[in-house]
Amino acid sequence: MKRTDGAGRQSKPPSAEVKVTDSPAAPASLRWRAPVGVLFITTGILHFTSPEAFEAIIPPVLPAPRALVFASGIAELAGGIGILNRRWAKRAGWWLIATLVAIFPANVGMALAAERFPQFPEWALWARLPLQALLIALVWQAAGRPRRF
Repeated sequence: MKRTDGAGRQSKPPSAEVKVTDSPAAPASLRWRAPVGVLFITTGILHFTSPEAFEAIIPPVLPAPRALVFASGIAELAGGIGILNRRWAKRAGWWLIATLVAIFPANVGMALAAERFPQFPEWALWARLPLQALLIALVWQAAGRPRRF
């Protein structure tokens, strides 16, 4: 059945006129997608331009620190690029959250071995831990988290 407006012209069904930005979750995800993407692209690049800084963070019990730094750099680059694309944002968000969870033990290790990182105040290493949860929340928001769980 065709819809017509008052003048007899064919009109679009109401659902065809709804825009992505009409969704309550869309504005927040659009607002955070670019900053989160740029953050992870930047840190991913830093893994390749300054690998020594990241190698120092790798727990000593893990083998091949340079390879792990490059792997995490690739993971951050892929997630950062992916979250910028609306079609891939949810998958990239989960990827980045998994990456953040995977690197969290290294951050804990930094805080526990603060003497190995004299360039950072010890309080900053401990403060960084809850900030990781905030970063996960921002990624979740940028990825367009579901409204209900």
